[in-house]
Amino acid sequence: MPAIREYQMKNKLFVGGLAWATTEASLRSAAQAYGDVEDVKVITDRDTGRSKGFGFVTFATDEAAAKCKSEMDGQVIDGRPVKVDYPREREDRGGDRGGFGHGGGRSGGGFGRGPRGY
Repeated sequence: MPAIREYQMKNKLFVGGLAWATTEASLRSAAQAYGDVEDVKVITDRDTGRSKGFGFVTFATDEAAAKCKSEMDGQVIDGRPVKVDYPREREDRGGDRGGFGHGGGRSGGGFGRGPRGY
């Protein structure tokens, strides 16, 4: 399994543990207490549009992001304590989805195909 690495961009933060009711506007409002915010994104489910419970905040400076990370981590936003950290690079999930439960990993599938006929 490849190691998870932190991005080199130190002005972007991951914010986890968000309440379902947290919007980009309310997250921006909370983050602006620590410096100039350039961008806010609450990640949503593409089918339901409901928040997945995490998002990202990009600050104008690395210093503002560092201040937010140290001071907002553990604070309550919309009734829930949040986790604030630098984002980590996503692990490579690879193109081979042949594991159990993904339709692969079996030759032919179905019954009556094994050496004993079941």
